[in-house]
Amino acid sequence: MAVSANRLEILQIADAVAREKSIDRSIVLASMAEALAKAARSRYGQETDISVEIDPRTGNVTYWRLRLVVDKVENPATEISLDEAKAKNPAALVGDKIISDQLPPFDYGRIAAQSAKQIVVQKVREAERDRQYEEYKDRIGEIVNGVVKRVEYGNVIIDLGRGEGVIRRDEMIPREMFRPGDRVRAYVYDVRREQRGPQIFLSRTHPQFMSKLFKQEVPEIYDGVIEVKSVARDPGSRAKIAVVSRDSSIDPVGACVGMRGSRVQAVVQELQGERIDIIPWSADAATFIVNALQPAEVVKVVLDEDSARIEVVVPDDQLSLAIGRRGQNVRLASQLTGWDIDILTEAEESERRQREFEERTRVFMNAIDVDEVVGRLLASEGFRSVEELAYVELPELASIEGFDEETAGEIQARALGYLERVEAENEERRKALGVLDELREIDGMTTAMMVRLGENDVKSMEDFAGCVPDDLVGWTEKKDGETTKNEGFFEGLDLSREEAEAMIMAARVRAGWIEEAAPEAAEAAEAEGE
Repeated sequence: MAVSANRLEILQIADAVAREKSIDRSIVLASMAEALAKAARSRYGQETDISVEIDPRTGNVTYWRLRLVVDKVENPATEISLDEAKAKNPAALVGDKIISDQLPPFDYGRIAAQSAKQIVVQKVREAERDRQYEEYKDRIGEIVNGVVKRVEYGNVIIDLGRGEGVIRRDEMIPREMFRPGDRVRAYVYDVRREQRGPQIFLSRTHPQFMSKLFKQEVPEIYDGVIEVKSVARDPGSRAKIAVVSRDSSIDPVGACVGMRGSRVQAVVQELQGERIDIIPWSADAATFIVNALQPAEVVKVVLDEDSARIEVVVPDDQLSLAIGRRGQNVRLASQLTGWDIDILTEAEESERRQREFEERTRVFMNAIDVDEVVGRLLASEGFRSVEELAYVELPELASIEGFDEETAGEIQARALGYLERVEAENEERRKALGVLDELREIDGMTTAMMVRLGENDVKSMEDFAGCVPDDLVGWTEKKDGETTKNEGFFEGLDLSREEAEAMIMAARVRAGWIEEAAPEAAEAAEAEGE
């Protein structure tokens, strides 16, 4: 069968648009069919429901009129009776739209042709946006190459070939300048659908940009032999990257540095001279943090796992090196490890230990009515509280130089008497606050804790069941690089977060909120957690 010029033209246009916009040919033909249907309605009446079919092989255009199947026809132009519909299509039901007849082709006017063109342009643009979004949404986390197209208000528009990306001003390395035509590498950190089309957001300051650059330069990272555990950056100035090797015969730091520093230098040049410290990662938090603070030497570390804080003691002459210029070294080490780091000199740590020693001495002097010599002796032996004195084994107390069994017994009796007085005061305070006795049924609950609960308007099992661990032990939050500690009800009462969770769950069981887990289920859950 011969194909007319007009039909060939439709197929040629569809092929050309599909190639130019990198979209499926069937999408272009569908948009052209919709445009022709709109133009046909201007000829046959706007209320007429028209479907257009374009043969993808021949370009032949067929116009069909659709009518709604109804029990009683009120408008013959848009409705068809069930009996008539069944004659055309035996499967027709009331409410269906069926092809009732074929409409003759016609010549378009200028206005109808312009309207049809707008529909095609709009549909093709939407298809192009969908294609671009689908292509790049799966490339989040990758490095892409592009050419600078233009710079608008400090933001750089990058031509990626099959799409456009944007590097916002705050995602560029400081003092970095781009001109149209420059080639750029950047990290895709987000792709979003927006009204003006999909937006591909690129970054050169993202920590993972440096990680991906190392992956490109170091074959061992690409192969998975060496793993990048974490990255911290002060873009354009300094960065730290923690690496670990899965093969004990390969040095992860040496592999990342490369022969004569060739590998790390390639990354440094891409990042505009950013100095990079390559840190060996360790599963032991203290070792990892000591490594992260390089090049400073560390004398001692003290970890507080509950609040994810670590205290680092450095020699007096290493303090400025450990902190770094404007706090840069310790800030990057904190970001790299995920721990809040407090740095003290040996002199400051010694002064603080002396202060704590004096405080414990005064506590012992006031609580058990002993002179300063005995108070200092007890503090120097490592006793931190009156409770430790009250419940320590008597022979251990008597073994202190200058003590005998009689002296040790007297000190322990005084400690027990002090605790009884404190308990009696707490009990009286608890009753005054109206805290119910039922809270004693919870394992680990003390009278001092009940007083704290009463002071915070928690007085019954139901009240306590509604608490969360943060209420009891407090929580920390970071804002603008500063860590804030929010105190809980039981601040200073030596209760871990796990113990707080167990107490709250016990209260919820007793309050009837949840059922107690069967021993077998609890053991299975514990085994799974291990």
